[in-house]
This record gives sequence, C-alpha cells and structure tokens, in this order.
Amino acid sequence: QNPLCGDEVSITIRFADGDRIDAIRFEGRGCAISQAATSMLTELVEGREAAEIAAMPKEELLDELGVPLQQNPARLKCALLGLGVTLAILGRDRQR
Repeated sequence: QNPLCGDEVSITIRFADGDRIDAIRFEGRGCAISQAATSMLTELVEGREAAEIAAMPKEELLDELGVPLQQNPARLKCALLGLGVTLAILGRDRQR
C-alpha cells in the first residue's frame, strides 16, 4: 500500500524451474500510474529469474513507463509500488 495516496496492489507469483517466474498476476486499486506500472511490471518479469528481478534497477521499470516521474515523489511512489511488493515477495520467498 502507498500511504501517500492509498493505492493498493496485491501480487501473486508462481515459480517454475527453481527461481524462474512462471506467472505473475496482480489485483489492485488506485491511480492510473500505480495500476499501469504494475501491469507493465508483470510483463517485464514473467519468465525471468528471481535473482535478476531482485537486482533490477527501478529505472528499468521507469524507462518502460516512458513518463518522467522523478520530479514528483508521490507519483514516483505510485509507479514503484508494484516493484516494491514484488521485491518483498521475492525476499520472503528466499528466506524460506
């Protein structure tokens, strides 16, 4: 959840072949930026290794969005909400 605006994203990841992300889905509510960025994130990470995603710079997602958000911290948080949730999931999964 983004405390600045109340956007919410719930992400489910299915793994195959060890750490490869076989499928990733999300549900959420909020502004167009958070929902579009999370949708684009699912396309970026599906089929890739979890370690690769854990090391992925946020700029990769921001470049994919193609909208300059660095000047607006609240909108930047919206755009990175899905990535933050995904990284939290990957971190928890690796600790098991």
